[in-house]
Amino acid sequence: MLLTRHIGAAEADILIEAAAAEAEAIGVPQNIAVVDGAGHLVAFRRMDGAKFMAIEIAINKAFTAAGARRPTAALWEAAQPGAPGFGVNTQHQGRVTILAGGLPLALPDSGDVVGAIGVSSGSTAQDAAVAEAGLTAFLEHIAGTAKQ
Repeated sequence: MLLTRHIGAAEADILIEAAAAEAEAIGVPQNIAVVDGAGHLVAFRRMDGAKFMAIEIAINKAFTAAGARRPTAALWEAAQPGAPGFGVNTQHQGRVTILAGGLPLALPDSGDVVGAIGVSSGSTAQDAAVAEAGLTAFLEHIAGTAKQ
């Protein structure tokens, strides 16, 4: 039997709060999605002013990062014409994305991916920075709970 761990709602809220704070700091309202290790949505926030067309993109970035167990930006090069992963972004009914802003949430002790964060509504650099703020908060939370 294979047992897996997944991010819960309480941890997802920590990521969303940190990501939203970073989005406010840079002045770019964002859509922020957190999924579990199987790519299922756990939590979502659309900040006031975030682009509604980017809602699904944020969710798909999280889905892709959880499924690939890699940052979405890492898939970009492999998905280019002539590369071994060309066309990967057409998989799962187009849900796979190669745009920056999706990061897996891996446990430091085991490397197990328990979820992912996806952010969309700014430039890909802004999306990536906001997602990174969420990931940092997650890792800080995990480190804090490990000490208890």
